[in-house]
Amino acid sequence: MDYGSVLEVTRQGFTVALLITLPILAVALFVGLAVSVLQAMTQVQEMTLTYVPKMIGAAIVVMMMGSWMLTTLVRFTQFCFQAAEQVAK
Repeated sequence: MDYGSVLEVTRQGFTVALLITLPILAVALFVGLAVSVLQAMTQVQEMTLTYVPKMIGAAIVVMMMGSWMLTTLVRFTQFCFQAAEQVAK
């Protein structure tokens, strides 16, 4: 396996990791921002209040996009096994 192939597998890995985590992180960011604005408006400064809505939002994203995430991970795993097969030849 040459350096180009290794770099391609690494690039694909970073791309898949970004695609899988970005929806969850984006929802957690926006939910956290909304809760922070609500806390600032009502002057309720409870630190644990932000965690539950973020967890619920992340769970909803995983339930809605879980099949797509799993399909993407399976495709990347198959790509890695095909790359490893090329090394064995």
